[in-house]
Amino acid sequence: MDTGIATAGLWESISIIRTPSLNDAGHLDVSLQRGGNLPWLFNADWNDEDEQDWWFASTAIPLLAATIGPLANVLSIAALVTSWRMCLVTDIPHQDARQCLWNGDKNSLGQQLDGQDFADPRWCYWMNVASLVVGFVGNFFLLCNFTNRIRYIIALPVTIFCWYVATGILIGITVAMQMWEAPIRPQQTYTQGYWYAVIAACMYMICAMLLMVNMLGYFLGHYPQHFTLTESQRTLILQTMLFFVWLAGGAGVFSTVEMKFGNGDFKWSYANALYFCDVTILTVGFGDLYPTSNTGRGLVMPYSVGGIIMLGLVVASISKFAAELGAEKVIKRHVEKARVRTTERTITTSGEFDRREEFLNGQRPTISAPFDPRDESKPKTIGFSGDTDPKHTTVKRNVTFGQLSRVGSMIIHPQRRASRKPKLLLLREEKDRFDAMRRIQRNTSRFKNWSSLFLSVSAFGLLWCIGAVVFWQCEKNTQDMTYFEALYFCYVSLLTIGYGDLSPKSNAGRPFFLAWSLIAVPTITILISSMGDTIINRFKNWTSGVADFTVLPQKGIWRTFLNRHPLLLRWLTERKQRRDERKRLEEGFQTGPAPEEDEPPTIDDLAKEEPTDRELARKLAKMIRKTANDVKEGTKHRYSYEEWVEITQLIRFTAKKEGETLDEDEEAEGMVEWDWIGEDSPMMADKSEAAFVLDRLCESLSRYVRRMSNLVPDTEVEEHASADASVDDVGPKDEKGAADESLAVSGGIQAVVDKNEG
Repeated sequence: MDTGIATAGLWESISIIRTPSLNDAGHLDVSLQRGGNLPWLFNADWNDEDEQDWWFASTAIPLLAATIGPLANVLSIAALVTSWRMCLVTDIPHQDARQCLWNGDKNSLGQQLDGQDFADPRWCYWMNVASLVVGFVGNFFLLCNFTNRIRYIIALPVTIFCWYVATGILIGITVAMQMWEAPIRPQQTYTQGYWYAVIAACMYMICAMLLMVNMLGYFLGHYPQHFTLTESQRTLILQTMLFFVWLAGGAGVFSTVEMKFGNGDFKWSYANALYFCDVTILTVGFGDLYPTSNTGRGLVMPYSVGGIIMLGLVVASISKFAAELGAEKVIKRHVEKARVRTTERTITTSGEFDRREEFLNGQRPTISAPFDPRDESKPKTIGFSGDTDPKHTTVKRNVTFGQLSRVGSMIIHPQRRASRKPKLLLLREEKDRFDAMRRIQRNTSRFKNWSSLFLSVSAFGLLWCIGAVVFWQCEKNTQDMTYFEALYFCYVSLLTIGYGDLSPKSNAGRPFFLAWSLIAVPTITILISSMGDTIINRFKNWTSGVADFTVLPQKGIWRTFLNRHPLLLRWLTERKQRRDERKRLEEGFQTGPAPEEDEPPTIDDLAKEEPTDRELARKLAKMIRKTANDVKEGTKHRYSYEEWVEITQLIRFTAKKEGETLDEDEEAEGMVEWDWIGEDSPMMADKSEAAFVLDRLCESLSRYVRRMSNLVPDTEVEEHASADASVDDVGPKDEKGAADESLAVSGGIQAVVDKNEG
């Protein structure tokens, strides 16, 4: 009986999985897979507008795997073409290296880099070949996944499986070699090929584990079944693969050339040639390995130039990707959280501010306190979560804010009373809200720069200290290296100084140096970039400020300094007034305040002015031209509040005129109206402020053209009505092209306005 009940429950669960419910629109309801009880249900109806919350797994992990995977292939090649054991006895023939007869004299043992290697067992060789083939297959499927040649659900599992198989094979043969064919110590040891196999196995495993996290995010419904990569990120993948092809191919060329034409001072095995190419491209140049033939020296010049250029492209792409990742994901979330906190603490009236302060301070609510009639007249919207039906999502009722505050003030929350009281913000005017959002942007920019510097310094410190530990352990038996010497060596290598007094001379040190140095280069680049945005920028501003006051004085610098210090300015002004009063008394003139002068109009007064439509149309064309130039410059131009007042006036004058109503699409998309600290704020847009303004101005221009075409049926107006197709959905790639088109359109419209006016 229990078995039958369990079987029935199982089939019921399976039927639920196989027949997901449909919503009212007839689409697949995937709400269960996003944080529900069925995380394994695939996301078959993903909407591109849905937010991808696992942004690191969806973007950073595929790029990391695409960067580390080719490096693992290169190391696997080095492990295949290099024997894994060598004899350290000096002056022993190559054919006798396997026996490696030793008389017990330690002085007869040479350095590890000068030993005679001998062939590996056949089973080790062919298993090594199999691991290399499987690793290449996994990398090929990953590349096909990036280029959308093979479906995600097919290519990614194949890549993960292949890299796990390659890891298992390499681990198996390295362990088997240590158990059954281990070198006889101390006259024998492992070569660089063995340690290349160990590092390659680690990299294959890391890549496979990272891709499993990416696939887990897809199964849980956090992003669709394809890699959301930009064109620059795809270029980074291609550049990385070409760089490692250049590195591996150059090692093969130099190994062949130097073994054939060199004087025999160095052993130019493939592993040593790979180390030489790495040191050459990174411009470290220890001097422990260099070409001795004229052919090799001639090849160094074009090879180094090409390698340095390719390395620079890769590093620049990695730095750009790191900056985009921080700006697009981390910083946007930080801005959104700060905006929400500011919105929750925003108060628009003094009465509301006093009531909220009393409640937060724990005072008894005053039920008979008068309420602001303006707040009483505002209808409020109450939303119910969990209901996706648009008919039931919001219910509008005549519940006033005063009634809500009466009810809310009578509810006591002991746990909130004990918590930290939030500081309320009284934002009466629109400019206050604008300044609050600008303050959020400044704080976020400061947070971005200093947090990036902290992470970069931490990564540099870990790379430096942990790398020193590994080199210390690898080189202490070869050249008696201490930990301090290892720190010194790592520091000199990270900064590409390369004195040559210390260099890796062990079979384990050189393979680790190759992998470690390739990871260190982008880390150092990101660190220098972060320092440029923080420490170097502050030092630059400080030196410029000192120069402005001393050797290179600027006009108006003292006035700017006094404006930044209002207390000092007030003290100097009062002192000057007292001195002027004493002077007038001495000369016999009347003292007292100066006659009142007409104050210049404020921004609010300017905003209330009502210019004619023709004046606004002319201003609109000029503003489009100015904004288009800002977009073409490519800098993140931020407009002042005064400029925004003029911009909003130019946007809104064509929206509602003589009883006209806004289009529903324009009103819904926030084309005309927005709140500075709301979700539709121009400062929260995905594009730059200049692109946002250009988009809205072109929308206003198209509305004006439609109105003019009805009033003045002129062919010239219709010719320039192409602005209706406009700059909507301006992305970062085509902003400059849209700016060029807007310049031409604005010039034509201005000509039409001038003609009609004439």
